[in-house]
Amino acid sequence: MVSTWTNWSRLETAHPTREVTPASADDVAEEVRRAAESGGTVKMVGTGHSFTAIAAPEGTLLRPDLLTGIVAVDREAMTVTARAGTRLAELNLQLERLGLSLHNMGDIAEQTLAGAVSTGTHGTGGTAAGLSAQLVGLELVTGTGELLRASAQENPDVLEVARVGLGALGVLVTLTFRVEPLFVLEAVEEPFGWDEALAAYDGLAADADHVDLYWFPHTDRVQIKRNFRRGPDLSQRRPLSRAQLALDDHFLQNTVFGAATAVLNRTPAAIPRFNRLGARLLSHRTYADVAHRVFTAERHVVFREMEYAVPRAAGLDVLRECRRLIDASDLRISFPVEVRTAPADDIPLSTASGRDSFYLAFHTHRDAEHRDYFALLEPVLRAHDGRPHWGKVHTRTAADLAPAYPRFAEFCALRDRLDPQRVFANSYLRRVLGD
Repeated sequence: MVSTWTNWSRLETAHPTREVTPASADDVAEEVRRAAESGGTVKMVGTGHSFTAIAAPEGTLLRPDLLTGIVAVDREAMTVTARAGTRLAELNLQLERLGLSLHNMGDIAEQTLAGAVSTGTHGTGGTAAGLSAQLVGLELVTGTGELLRASAQENPDVLEVARVGLGALGVLVTLTFRVEPLFVLEAVEEPFGWDEALAAYDGLAADADHVDLYWFPHTDRVQIKRNFRRGPDLSQRRPLSRAQLALDDHFLQNTVFGAATAVLNRTPAAIPRFNRLGARLLSHRTYADVAHRVFTAERHVVFREMEYAVPRAAGLDVLRECRRLIDASDLRISFPVEVRTAPADDIPLSTASGRDSFYLAFHTHRDAEHRDYFALLEPVLRAHDGRPHWGKVHTRTAADLAPAYPRFAEFCALRDRLDPQRVFANSYLRRVLGD
């Protein structure tokens, strides 16, 4: 039976013609060859955490449920290889048991590894912010049904480009990450005033290993989370208590916030007052735990999101400009604006390719009207040479994305080589990459 595919945010729906759960690379290759011979298309879907239709299947839908788990650990090279359908949350747990950790990651861990690297999922700070920048090897099935291995020694040109492949170059089967010994991360969360936060931001970002900033629209209040690496000594752990975790992170940030924002969709005039009340309740807290338990958090409230990366040097000015537009509009925004930074990397279609980057993420509740909000701000982000996150809402097309990425043509040339029949194409990829 073929089921309707819907992504997590419920923004995108697709009706595939065939559904298969492959158990091996050979199974994947067989389905790709079948589609190529019939002139069809194939998409391996993950958990649907992209807000765009980047993974939407038009022909054959492949489910990754049987392509999970760690398959190799090389402690000398400090690498771990996992099947591409493994959820990041599960990889983190398995790495913790092995005494290992990724260097950095975003704050949501529900994505499959393939989905996370293919869309350029990133964290903040560190020496490598994106998951893809921590990737040192991969296996993928190309559009001709060939299993291709890529590493620094074998097909290095493919590895360089395919680390952020958008699902356009092949079906990822395994991924090899550079890892490090399990380490403790200390988090310091504290409220700031708007002017104080922006004046201090560069200094805070320089002093800490990882920094997240959250501004609450219609207020002058900001919450900043700084993470400091404390090394491999696990005795330095001071995790949140079960009670505090249940109250703050599960009940208040998910249950209460979700219910409140759902109600506020029907009474938007009350949003500024709600934001001011919530911002006044922000408090200081410090805790320390193994890295992935500090980096990531549970997110049960379904939302929509647009995120852009602008050059790091312009970031705070862009944030100020976005605030001016929000303040001058009649929009009422109940979700905070999130700000992160990333060091430059060398991946052609990474949003941090070739430049230090400043990320601005704008969210709405799933039932709120997001289009006016995103349309108000996207021109500002584009005007500052912004690059949209591939997995989040944006309106860009190949014609205006190509100038934003100096190595765009290199990516397209590899696509022509690995998928000449466009077996992996869908409407989203046609829009952002062209035919």
